[in-house]
Amino acid sequence: MSDTTGHGTGQDAERGTDRPGQEGLRERRAAARRRARRALSRAGWGDTIGERLAQLSRAGAAVYDLDEPADVYGNRIVAALEERVAALLGTEAAAFFPTGTMAQQVALRCWAGRTGDPAVALHALSHPEVHERNAFSRVSGLRPVRVGSGPRPPTAAEIRDFEEPFGALMLELPLRDAGFVLPTWQELTEVVEAARERDAVVHFDGARLWECTDHFGRPLEEIAGLADSVYVSFYKSLDGFGGAALAGPMTLVEEAKAWRHRYGGMIFQQFPTALSALVGLDRELPRLPEYVRHARVVAGALREGFAAAGVPWARVNPEEPHTHEFQVWLPYEPDVVAEAAVRQCEETSVLLFANDWAGAGPGVAMTEVTVRSAGLEWTAGDVRDAVRDFAGRLPERP
Repeated sequence: MSDTTGHGTGQDAERGTDRPGQEGLRERRAAARRRARRALSRAGWGDTIGERLAQLSRAGAAVYDLDEPADVYGNRIVAALEERVAALLGTEAAAFFPTGTMAQQVALRCWAGRTGDPAVALHALSHPEVHERNAFSRVSGLRPVRVGSGPRPPTAAEIRDFEEPFGALMLELPLRDAGFVLPTWQELTEVVEAARERDAVVHFDGARLWECTDHFGRPLEEIAGLADSVYVSFYKSLDGFGGAALAGPMTLVEEAKAWRHRYGGMIFQQFPTALSALVGLDRELPRLPEYVRHARVVAGALREGFAAAGVPWARVNPEEPHTHEFQVWLPYEPDVVAEAAVRQCEETSVLLFANDWAGAGPGVAMTEVTVRSAGLEWTAGDVRDAVRDFAGRLPERP
């Protein structure tokens, strides 16, 4: 998924138009989050501007020479970040972009120029289809065609049997709106091979690629090496201020930089965002496998807690998370569970569910859970206790 939003307040915006009263509930949740003694998930975007800048100043000195002159139109610290990303992903080059939405449009526009085919095959739940207001077709002259069915990544058979040609296959890893799900390594390699058989290029929407290594059991460069180009985000998993990178062959990246300028992405100075990305690569990236493993502990405890509390049809999706993020589904209207989550934090200073709740069908609500460093402090027993208290705030069902 690309980057129009992330989690928390970003997730709220991504889910669409506010329901009546939702803004007030969101403000209460933000205030409760700031005061919470314990939070299962606590991301940096919720801090004040002063706190964010102070944290960046302290951490930034350990990863970059702060006495060096600031960047001007993509040199110095921005160029250093691009080199770091290319090295991590094993590509010839990388280009910094202010947003992933822009990075992916540019990448696929460049590939369409080379293949002569503007059709981009992608899953119906992929970020450009759900969250980017038809930008591929409205802005970049691309033609999205949907491949695959159900809340899972497309299969090799679906790629081979697709009834019309396409120049590029875009794979979102993980597929967020299906529950941050990933294929197996064998399935992924077979899908890539099926695309190659059709003479299509393969682009990874790797906004959250950083967190996939534990599931695949492969290093980043081997995962990225399957694709012709890869997009990564600096704020979704790495807690940066924003920004993205497009990585791939040198010729593609150089062309992408020209289009970046045309799209308005040649920003005068970007050192705060670039520095926060370097901090994330240094501090958060090495911890992501630990977050993923603990997310499985948290997910299991949530299932056990809801079962013990007698909440009918409570679901964790997937049952064993593929990354450090997953969905929780409950049989209530979104406003009901959102109110219970906020009230729990206001009254106990414990925040179990930090994100918005979205409608997922009649009488069904869904939220996303992310396990970061704060979540590592929670044992399975802590999670079960918090679920028991949360469930006690839900109305009895007939």
